[in-house]
Amino acid sequence: MLFSYEDLKAACGRVHADMRATPLHHWPQLSEATGAQVWIKHENHAPTGAFKVRGGITFIDWLRRTHPGCAGIVTATRGNHGQSQARAAVAAGLAAVIYVPHGNAPEKNDAMRAYGADLRVFGTDFDEAREEAMRVAAREGLFPVPPFHRELVRGVATYGVEMFEAKPDLETVYVPIGCGSGICGVIAARDALGLGTRIVGVVSDQAQGALLSVRAGRPVATASPRTFADGLAVRVPVPEALALYARGADDIVAVSDRAIAEAVRVLYRCTHNVAEGAGAAALAGLLKERDRNLGRSVGVVLSGGNLDTGDLAAILAGATPGLPGRAEPGPGGQ
Repeated sequence: MLFSYEDLKAACGRVHADMRATPLHHWPQLSEATGAQVWIKHENHAPTGAFKVRGGITFIDWLRRTHPGCAGIVTATRGNHGQSQARAAVAAGLAAVIYVPHGNAPEKNDAMRAYGADLRVFGTDFDEAREEAMRVAAREGLFPVPPFHRELVRGVATYGVEMFEAKPDLETVYVPIGCGSGICGVIAARDALGLGTRIVGVVSDQAQGALLSVRAGRPVATASPRTFADGLAVRVPVPEALALYARGADDIVAVSDRAIAEAVRVLYRCTHNVAEGAGAAALAGLLKERDRNLGRSVGVVLSGGNLDTGDLAAILAGATPGLPGRAEPGPGGQ
């Protein structure tokens, strides 16, 4: 899945017709906290509050051009992908059936419904919801949107283009890994622009499939994840994504939920931006590798800010959300 610079600039044109480029800000207080010169790519400022909106724009545009008789789409999500697909599909006059697992974040569910999604609940985790969504596609005459697709990655890569064109001298960029479109998009942008930036993926230590799979050289499934960072809560790595980030990422690190919660607090304290768990994971990765990045110019992808109110309140009070409806108190920073 290689993209030329022209491929990605065309995607930028399509995306920017629907939304503005998101800001890349240098935050001195974050630099003091990490010892690095930190630049935050604020995908939490995108429509829907997350980077996934970009892939929805390009995917639905591609679908309308290549499948003109399509009546609607079906997909699975923990929230941000579903908002992206519902927003773009409904705007294009298509139905949007979105599957989520039981216990999904209520406010993300509400947002998907607000964008016009037919929201359905199935399974105990993302992977079970995804399998059901793919099963019903043919039965209901809907186009199945996988969690990873060339057009999704091409759209998502536009934030990488924006980031690297604004700050081409970034030495390292930290990116969260869920299904993989985000890190693959950053890799695609770096390579298309011919840069040598080091890219580090960040996973939850409760959902280490990407890390274990890269080490094993093959997809490794893990147990159902137990992390409040729902954007990272993937049990089975997507093989197509794995093939790309196994070659293109320079490293992958795992961080604990307590470290992610502390990163949420640090981001709020230093920038007054709200980050969801996956959105704070990249900063948690940088904090874990603080000594390696002293004095360096580092990019951190704040991939989304869709954190439920209850979890935000618990985190700012010093707790670490555990299972839905429960918080586990703990000290910051691990």
